[in-house]
Amino acid sequence: MADDAFAALPQEFRDMCAGVVIRVMDFPDEDTMRTMDCETPFDLLGLFHGLGLAQGGAFQHTGQFPNQVFLYRRPILDYWAEHEETLGDIVTHVLVHEIGHHFGLSDDDMEAIEAAADAT
Repeated sequence: MADDAFAALPQEFRDMCAGVVIRVMDFPDEDTMRTMDCETPFDLLGLFHGLGLAQGGAFQHTGQFPNQVFLYRRPILDYWAEHEETLGDIVTHVLVHEIGHHFGLSDDDMEAIEAAADAT
């Protein structure tokens, strides 16, 4: 589903994600949970790890890991079970949100974009 969601993105966005590794894991690891101040492993649906393009992430520096987007399968499934959205829509939303961080957008930036889109 993550591959399908990524393939459905406009080509110009996919081109800007060259080198980004998309990983699907059951849950975030303990370090991530601690860093993100999660109470349970179900608190986090996805995570971007790296330097956003706006922060210089377009060029990999020596010793720097590639930018990564993590999708957490079990929390996504749990969210899906409790909401009306389709699983594909949830996966796409989480993936696009984390790619937004790769582009250098903050959570507030993305909330404002979503609110503006919903208003039209």
